[in-house]
Amino acid sequence: MYDVVVVGAGHNGLICACYLAKLGSSVCIVERRSVVGGAVCTEEIVPGYSFDVGSSVHIMFKSTPIMEELSLASAGLEYIEMDPWAFYPASGGGGISFYRSVEKTCESIAQFSRKDADAYRIFVEAWGELNEGIWEAFLQTPTPGNLISTVLKRNLFHRKSRNLWKSTNLIRALLGSYGSLIEETFESEELRTAMTWFAAQSGPPPTEIATGDFAGWQAMIHRHGAWRAKGGSGSLTKALGRRLESLGGKIFLGEAVEKISKDGNRWHIRTAESVIEGRRVVGACHVKTLFGDLLSPELVSQALQKRVNSIRIGNGFGMAVRHAVSELPAYKNVSQNSVGAQEIAVPGSNTGSSEVHFGMQLLCPSRPFLQSAYYEYLQGRPPSDPAVLAMTFSALDPTLAPTGKHVLFAWAQYHPYQLSNGENWESIGEREADKIYARICDYAPNMEGALIGRFIQTPVEIERRIGLLKANVMHVEMSFDQMFTFRPLPELSTYRTPIEGLYLTGASTHPGGGVFGASGRNAAREIARDLGKKMNFSSLR
Repeated sequence: MYDVVVVGAGHNGLICACYLAKLGSSVCIVERRSVVGGAVCTEEIVPGYSFDVGSSVHIMFKSTPIMEELSLASAGLEYIEMDPWAFYPASGGGGISFYRSVEKTCESIAQFSRKDADAYRIFVEAWGELNEGIWEAFLQTPTPGNLISTVLKRNLFHRKSRNLWKSTNLIRALLGSYGSLIEETFESEELRTAMTWFAAQSGPPPTEIATGDFAGWQAMIHRHGAWRAKGGSGSLTKALGRRLESLGGKIFLGEAVEKISKDGNRWHIRTAESVIEGRRVVGACHVKTLFGDLLSPELVSQALQKRVNSIRIGNGFGMAVRHAVSELPAYKNVSQNSVGAQEIAVPGSNTGSSEVHFGMQLLCPSRPFLQSAYYEYLQGRPPSDPAVLAMTFSALDPTLAPTGKHVLFAWAQYHPYQLSNGENWESIGEREADKIYARICDYAPNMEGALIGRFIQTPVEIERRIGLLKANVMHVEMSFDQMFTFRPLPELSTYRTPIEGLYLTGASTHPGGGVFGASGRNAAREIARDLGKKMNFSSLR
């Protein structure tokens, strides 16, 4: 009999469990896979190469207090900053490097437009102020009171913030689309395309209303940086697993939950191997998996089940291919001097390693090109010419590949989970992976013949392997009506459910997808309160 049983060993479930164990609660995690991590996991699929099979970039986690509060450095977790955190190779030559430093970024932008360099500086200041308030809201349970005390108080009552809102018309920008915001703010197609493709990573298309902050959030990377866990994305969850066990928690791996039932105040979590009992249960899996597949039907009212069924997952929006390669991309027509990048010696790397390989490489020829891929997605067809986000983290972290070799991760959009053209992903996966690699070779011809091996993650494979329904890496769509107090539903938004003793955490809940950990931390606070314990985070550091 445990005080708390967590279903799912993703990073939010592990974080929630660690905090509760640190308060003295008896905690266990039940996980269907043989490894911890969920969508934050690194595996050796091609011998000698460490592939992330889910997320790769940890933009937000490193800047939360979680690492210090849970003493994760002592559990072996180490971070490396990506700086520059992104690079856009322009089709006409040169490119834009996005550094932690706003000034260095503006110098890179000025190659294409001095006016845009000045506009970008103002943009980052304005949206940075706004998003500091949203950042604080992300680290709180999304009640109306908390939202007022963070976002509104910071941005409406501080003189500097109020002036910024007035001068840059941020309210209108927030309610508009990020595509329109970028087009109205900047003039060069190079910067417009780079920012649009980066903002599109959260899922909604450039034309969707109330997505302005998908572009504005970029300002926060200049404040907090973008990071990689040394040894791969899964180093975070491995450290969390070690920390939980050191606190007395138990992790059951390879035990898929088949049914969750309740008898009075006692919960029964049944797997093929055993029945685990607990006083409280935390669903750290997809919200629809929990309510639709795991909970005994008598626990869920018809009204609640209907509401859960109405949560929008969408039709997926991307696929990934993890490559083992013999060398790094050498982007054509890119002079090191023209982008401000310099050759940097990295132990174990080829001499071709430079700053442009440290961050996310934005391979999207134009905004119309991206829009065309989205139209094909709406028609239920994979894109004829996919846009690609390429990542070569072995340039930063040589432990990921054999000496002189590299990993090249490629994420591409838009790839519908359900196809309407009579094809199926089992038969077209290789073809679509070839298209993605061809896009990389278009930008870096030296990659022809550099491929050693690869792991293809079609939308169907993403769902099957890491439980992301319909391959939505955000669990549910990140649209305005499914954010904050509406995520995933108003009655489920505070990590509690109408079923006594049942809680939620993970990307299905506030603040959404990405490697953040705020959901796990917030949920632990609410559960601790119900256990009669006070979660004093400051005392945990």
